[in-house]
Amino acid sequence: MTAFAEISSTQLSRLIGLPDCPIIVDIRIDDDFAEDPQVVPTAVRFAHTDTASLAAFLNGRRSVVYCQKGRKISQGVAALLRAEGLECEVLEGGHFAWRDAPLSLVPNAVIPSSPDGNGTLWVTRHRPKIDRIACPWLIRRFVDRDARFLYVPPSDVELVAEKFGATPFDVEGLGFAHEGDRCSFDAMLDTFGLRTEALDRLSTVIRAADTDSHKTSPQAAGLLAMSVGLSRMYRDDGAQLDAAMPLYDALYRWARDGFDEGHTS
Repeated sequence: MTAFAEISSTQLSRLIGLPDCPIIVDIRIDDDFAEDPQVVPTAVRFAHTDTASLAAFLNGRRSVVYCQKGRKISQGVAALLRAEGLECEVLEGGHFAWRDAPLSLVPNAVIPSSPDGNGTLWVTRHRPKIDRIACPWLIRRFVDRDARFLYVPPSDVELVAEKFGATPFDVEGLGFAHEGDRCSFDAMLDTFGLRTEALDRLSTVIRAADTDSHKTSPQAAGLLAMSVGLSRMYRDDGAQLDAAMPLYDALYRWARDGFDEGHTS
């Protein structure tokens, strides 16, 4: 049983990928981080000695903090944040418990740096349908919840990436792209170490819808229909992405919890 103001790895893993997931903060000291430079999905790094900056960043949002073992550093930071009126829990057992579960860890080296400190910046072709919506959903839910996305004409993607420090995706020959019958979504799952049963199941639907191979997934035709409908509803690609996020949230919950459920009445 978890102690006061603690959350287990299993409990936290059930929250990651959902829109109401708490902010996850890696407060390991630099030497501990250097031994295993991977982070819990969506985790941001803060120094345990700078709780003032962390409190400002959280801005009232619920958080979970973790150090190497979930003991003195985590407990101290969480107590300081709670003293400021913030809701904060400690990951029981810290990084070691998460790693040994074992649960997904994202290699820090593959997470793009933010060009201006306000979240990672990504760029792709405008007028998205499936992969160019699914990839941003994956990034915001499992890599960087503050990620920003630029949709530009295909001929401008490479130049915008260069000029603005953005990471390109779903563009042939640039960044995260299709490889054979695998989509950019698959490339991101592999790079970020996010292969789970639920995300693999979701990737099958996305791949089938994006490559028009609906025989491999009976859900693909529905995803395509919804995606085309959304693209007709919104002229602004950013607004379309915002509107589609709940669609992919629902698909993820189906892939995780409801894939074997039918409806006959």
